[in-house]
Amino acid sequence: MKNKILAFAALVQSQTEQRMRNSGHQETTIAIFSKTSVKPGSKYTKVDIGTSGRYMVENSTGNIFGIKGYGQVHKGHFYGTVDTTANYFWGDYYPRKSDQTPLPAVNHGCAAGSCPSLTFAPTLDK
Repeated sequence: MKNKILAFAALVQSQTEQRMRNSGHQETTIAIFSKTSVKPGSKYTKVDIGTSGRYMVENSTGNIFGIKGYGQVHKGHFYGTVDTTANYFWGDYYPRKSDQTPLPAVNHGCAAGSCPSLTFAPTLDK
């Protein structure tokens, strides 16, 4: 089971890196916020991404769950098992079935560096 969980963590990291590169993030940001770490526990193994917890894997079954808060499993967010990880794309905040195509990178209709800055309504002088 340990090797399957490590393979799952590696898959999450590579797909998160892929999404971040496609979104135009800098390599230093990608290195920090896509790195996964695995923290074994007696009942669940935590799979953290960057500086946050993200998934908990039940050691006895290999079921993958989301979290409510760090170290608190969310049984309502079930994402398959360590044997079905290929059925999902793990690079987004929530995993999605891999048969769905990823959304294209956002382009707000302006060339790089030419997007207008934010404007605010003028204040009324009294």
